[in-house]
Amino acid sequence: MNLFDQTFDRRNSNSTKWDKAETLFAENVLPMWVADMDYPSPQPVIDALRERVQTGFFGYHFPPESLYQAIIEKMASQYDWKVEKEWIVFSPGVINAIQAALGILTIPGDEVIVQPPVYYPFFGAIASKGCRRLDNPLKRKETHYEMDFDQLRTLFEPSFQFPARDPRIRALILCSPHNPVGRVWTSKELASLAEICLDHDCALISDEIHCDLMVGQRRHQVLAQLAPEIEAKTITLMSTSKTFNTPGLNASFVIIPNASWRQRFIQAAKVQGGVNVLGLTAMEAALSEGAHYLNQLLDHLKRNIAEFAKGIEECPNLQLIPPEGTYLAWVDMRQLQLDDRQLKDFMLHDARIATDYGYVFGPGGEGFQRFNLATSRSIIDEAVRRLKSAAEKRDSFGSRIGRLRK
Repeated sequence: MNLFDQTFDRRNSNSTKWDKAETLFAENVLPMWVADMDYPSPQPVIDALRERVQTGFFGYHFPPESLYQAIIEKMASQYDWKVEKEWIVFSPGVINAIQAALGILTIPGDEVIVQPPVYYPFFGAIASKGCRRLDNPLKRKETHYEMDFDQLRTLFEPSFQFPARDPRIRALILCSPHNPVGRVWTSKELASLAEICLDHDCALISDEIHCDLMVGQRRHQVLAQLAPEIEAKTITLMSTSKTFNTPGLNASFVIIPNASWRQRFIQAAKVQGGVNVLGLTAMEAALSEGAHYLNQLLDHLKRNIAEFAKGIEECPNLQLIPPEGTYLAWVDMRQLQLDDRQLKDFMLHDARIATDYGYVFGPGGEGFQRFNLATSRSIIDEAVRRLKSAAEKRDSFGSRIGRLRK
């Protein structure tokens, strides 16, 4: 049997996703929140970790040459990006890396652009550096989202409040593929974004942690690979943690071609501590021997998404934004005509599903819910059944109220 066709019971394993669900949400909810897959990591990763543990030594360490080579080979073969060894730096996680990047690119009072609705820990990372967040909201186009380049340009324009605005905007944090809306940005879109930023000396911090998870027709484009001038102004953040389900091992890598930025980043990152030795071990095994697992995972995720999409079509007043990348589904529930508190009640007590509430992702997220579809087919089916039942009851109730008002 295919690994991904099995159902794994993760309860009572100190799993945040499963064992904290009732505490954080409500009793008897189906956990479909936090981006944590319900599948074991690849066997080569498990074997590599076992071998490392059996040495019995866990002292101070440094990344092996073979890990650098695995990253270089992946960037070349998968993204046609020639990366030099010295460009690679390791970090406990992507948010740690964003904080370190902002630490070298900004000073308190500077401004940083994000594109909401977007991964909400970006907001806290910006605030932690005393910077002001500027929103360049995505534009909804039927069943997908686009970047709003016209609005982005206006952010750089001087104003009465900030007559010399240009020096104040120091960076833009890109989410690529985008979490939660699932867009895989085209080369043309990325080039347009980079052109605007480079024209205003705005650095690009590109979170590409979901780059392996292509569940639509598009191929991931590394932003920095587009042109040398973009590469020089971009800090690229990647990890194997989402693809191979190792977020608890706290390991990611950062690619910084700009030598001056890189040296300052290394100093800033030291303050946050090093990378777990087991995380580095898992990363190398995943990069070197994880291809078969990834191919099977993608086939499974595509089937899950298709099944979920079919179910959502049968739910009154719900619409799925089909993801092109990630295993996260962004569902539009605004036609239920519920405010954020009411929609939370609907999800927890009517549908009995724990999701990530849309409003936490910033402007444009109100009335949406984010579902994690990296789970077993039985959970997908049960989620659809619960949603359909709750939505039908809500639709029937709304119809009765409408008739009474007449």
